[in-house]
Amino acid sequence: MLNLVTMQVNAQEAHPVWAYPTNPPDFKAASDDASIRRVPDSAAGYTLTQTRDRFAATDWHPGDHPAMPEVVAKGRKPDVFACGWCHRADGSGGPENANLMGLPYVYFVQQMKDFRSGDRKTSIAKRAPTALMIAGSKTISDAEIDEAARYFSSLKPRTNRRVVETPLVPKTTVDGWVLVDTGTGEKEPIGQRIIEVPEKPADFESRDSRARFIVYAPPGSVSRGMELVRTGAEGRSVPCATCHGPELKGTDTIPPIVGRSPSYVARQIHDIRSGARAGPNASQMKPVVENLTEGDIVAITAYLASRAP
Repeated sequence: MLNLVTMQVNAQEAHPVWAYPTNPPDFKAASDDASIRRVPDSAAGYTLTQTRDRFAATDWHPGDHPAMPEVVAKGRKPDVFACGWCHRADGSGGPENANLMGLPYVYFVQQMKDFRSGDRKTSIAKRAPTALMIAGSKTISDAEIDEAARYFSSLKPRTNRRVVETPLVPKTTVDGWVLVDTGTGEKEPIGQRIIEVPEKPADFESRDSRARFIVYAPPGSVSRGMELVRTGAEGRSVPCATCHGPELKGTDTIPPIVGRSPSYVARQIHDIRSGARAGPNASQMKPVVENLTEGDIVAITAYLASRAP
């Protein structure tokens, strides 16, 4: 098990382990016993192997979204994976990647261009979710990007996580690039971290788009984050509403930041600050985030996660 309290040291460019869960070298995915899996409120059934098919979006709740375009539902063999496999059929994603629901069309297209050009990378080498995006961006066509962007931008974001402030959190391990509760009942101090885990790991593993998450945050984080967001980190940054709109739900070209995974948001802040993520949008954000402390990032991401999208 990784020691998730430990932080990589390097002042401004440190990368918090809690935001970059990484499978240990000896990680092995659970084997498939060929049983049919179920999730709540769905008539569908899939084997574990079927949920791992990168060319077939696992669609537990087809009534939750309009018809998926081919690139979202199936991708294109041999090397364009189904967008809906990683990001779920309705784009809700998980802590390991982006929630695509309601992202502005222009922003979505620009991010794919940034992955393709090499402007958008990750601070942690060989982090699989980002590596898959970079590889896919090289082979996906502009027409497929257009279809995916139109589909995901049409979807209305919804709440799928709750924030719990607490000094003690369940012991966690890393499974599939996300933190999960070990289920032993053991607790440990939260420290200066956010701990984001699936409420029901089995549903999350089955790629249920309705899977929900618990966000554990240090006591006082939400109120502290609200002040930092409104004041621009007390003058060390700028108020988030300056670019992301008065309710932080984005604009026609700028993404919403409320209701999103705090692990994901923290990674973007660090990737922008380290230079791993560049491109037009990131270049505007770099001076905004470069003076934030680790405590600022914990508080800001906790507050944003507590808000409805």
